[in-house]
Amino acid sequence: MANLIRVTVWNEYRHEKKDSEVAKIYPEGIHGAIAKYLRKQEDLNVRTATLDEPEHGLTSEVLNQTDVLTWWGHMAHNEVSDTVVERIYQRVLDGMGLIVLHSAHFSKIFRKLMGTTCNLKWREIGEKERLWVVEPGHPIVKGLGPYIEIPHTEMYGERFDIPQPDTLIFISWFEGGEVFRSGCCYHRGKGKIFYFRPGHETYPIFYQSEVLKVINNAIHWAAPVSGPEITFGNVKPLEKIANHELI
Repeated sequence: MANLIRVTVWNEYRHEKKDSEVAKIYPEGIHGAIAKYLRKQEDLNVRTATLDEPEHGLTSEVLNQTDVLTWWGHMAHNEVSDTVVERIYQRVLDGMGLIVLHSAHFSKIFRKLMGTTCNLKWREIGEKERLWVVEPGHPIVKGLGPYIEIPHTEMYGERFDIPQPDTLIFISWFEGGEVFRSGCCYHRGKGKIFYFRPGHETYPIFYQSEVLKVINNAIHWAAPVSGPEITFGNVKPLEKIANHELI
């Protein structure tokens, strides 16, 4: 099929190797669960990459062939090479989409793109979460109802130290009383970024149909569009200027 969106699903892939309980939930890794769903979409071409591959599986060649990168990390943020982070950063500015999932709020690439600590409150006791759609006309919520309910999850609470989103898509309410900005859209250069909160490693959230639908919708929203090349620096005038002497 022509015009396939080329997606790279990235996961640090450490919890699944070190924790038998996580391995039972995600025997093929979190990246495997996400990629399995995305590969069912006829307009996506999906590959995976993980932290322990050479260059984290994100060589210049791979990134140059990626339209949208999804990112999940938790326990090994600091092991991600600064060289690879800079490579991703430049690709985002050039138009590559980036989908940042759950604990990847602390990833090097998200913090670099946001310019803030991206810190938050958290609690893990398996409470219920309800993600309310607050921008019902946005393409990321296509096919959803008024909210997504997750029966058991890790809580994230405000203050979430991020810049004001260009568009806020979801606000979460948790059984313990907190709220959280759980779906945040940003533009950086020509690239689009979506932060989506759900997805802790000890819960089967990446099998939930609504969560996967949001990720798929976000990939389509964040995919690059054809547009003019960006020009910086000194340029010649487009029109003839009669009086061009400096005053």
